[in-house]
Amino acid sequence: MSLYSYVVRWDHGFAPNPFFGVCSLATCKPGIRKGAEVGDWILGTGSAERHFSGRVTFLMRVAERTTFNAYWDNPQFASKKPVLRGSYKLRFGDNIYHRPNVDQPWVQADSRHSQHGAVANMDNLQTDTGTTDTVLLGTDFIYWGEHAPPLPEHFAHFAMRQPGYRYDFAPAEVDAFLAWARGFGQSGRVGNPLEWQFASRWK
Repeated sequence: MSLYSYVVRWDHGFAPNPFFGVCSLATCKPGIRKGAEVGDWILGTGSAERHFSGRVTFLMRVAERTTFNAYWDNPQFASKKPVLRGSYKLRFGDNIYHRPNVDQPWVQADSRHSQHGAVANMDNLQTDTGTTDTVLLGTDFIYWGEHAPPLPEHFAHFAMRQPGYRYDFAPAEVDAFLAWARGFGQSGRVGNPLEWQFASRWK
C-alpha cells in the first residue's frame, strides 16, 4: 500500500471530483493516475496561493482503476459529465474524455479543461491523456474542501511544497497518518470546494 501526496492547486471540485458518492481523479496528475493501484491512498493538500498550504483538502483510497471510455460509457457516472449551465456541482464534472475507437483522437467535452465555446484545450488534453487513460475512483474518502484541517506538525512532511508528487512514505507513518485522519469521524464530502467562495471572480 502506498500513499501519493500532491498539492490541489485549484480546488473547484473538478480534480478531484467528490460528488455523487464517488471521489474521482480523472484529469491532471497523470503520474499518480498511472501509478496508483487499488488499495493505495491519494492525499491532496491545499495550495499556497489560497493560503491553504499544509491543510488536507481530501484523502481517498483507490477502489477502482478504470479508463476514460469506460468512465464515459458507464451510466453510473453520467452525473459526472459536465453541464456548464448547471449548478456548480454539475459544471465541474470531470467525465470529459472519450473516443469512438482507438484510431481516433480523444474528444474533450466542454468543461473546466476546455476553452470558451467548447473548443478543446490541447495543452490540457495532452496532459490528461498523453501518458495514461486511467481514472481513479474511490468510495472510501474524506473531502474537506473549504474545511480542510491543518496537518499536525509531526505530519507536516506529508504536504508537498512544490509541483509534482511523492509516494515514498514509510508504511508505519502512513498508518499513523491514516489513523489521525480517521480520528475526525468524518467521511464523504464534508465541505464545498474552496474555490466556490471566489465564484464572482470567474467571469
